[in-house]
Amino acid sequence: MLNNTVIAMWSGPRNLSTALMRSFGNRSDVTNILDEPFYASYLVSTNKDHPMKKEVIHSQLNNIDDVKKQCQRRNNGITYQKHMTHHIIDNDFSWMDSITNCFLIRNPEMVVHSFMKSWSEGEFEDIGFQKQFDIYNYVKKNINDNPPIIDASRLRSNPEQVLSKFCKIIDIEWDNNMLEWSAGLKDYDGIWAKHWYPSVMNSTSFKPETNNSIKLSDNEKRIVELAMPIYEELYKRAI
Repeated sequence: MLNNTVIAMWSGPRNLSTALMRSFGNRSDVTNILDEPFYASYLVSTNKDHPMKKEVIHSQLNNIDDVKKQCQRRNNGITYQKHMTHHIIDNDFSWMDSITNCFLIRNPEMVVHSFMKSWSEGEFEDIGFQKQFDIYNYVKKNINDNPPIIDASRLRSNPEQVLSKFCKIIDIEWDNNMLEWSAGLKDYDGIWAKHWYPSVMNSTSFKPETNNSIKLSDNEKRIVELAMPIYEELYKRAI
């Protein structure tokens, strides 16, 4: 019988989350992938003027309670869910109790610099750090006192070591196919992929980070200062 684990990977934007989704999508035992399933409900609730807003809303379930039920559903095989933490607009996390909650983090300097290139109107709340910390604390208190955390930079530096440890922690077999995937869009990608995923469309594996210094605007520095304490706290517990 196939493992029917439901993996919810909680991250913010520009966290290497799409590449990690590609990695899991290349496993033979992953039979269902949900790409940011709360995106449409988030846009309906907040009315934020994101690129492709209308297309996103029409492409998914957009009632938050319906999405929660969808995310709890088990399949014949592993389900992998890529979540943006800021898409969760309420504080009812109880629906997460039956799934395997995991966290993907990245240095906020890299997150903010990359995110602002795609959406210059972004604010601290739009990069998801506070909501990620809220979800983490709920999971730690109510579900798993040591939920797995993946740091994007460590993942890029040594993907096999980080991912094999992660698989062991969540009790799924290691699959070497997670290290490479084919380029291009995938059938599980959200409709917004052509706007938000240009670099990942050409990727085929995790690549080490470059050492180029990042020049931040004053506004970007302000957002980074708000996010950094949360990142540092989670980083202490990363694989």
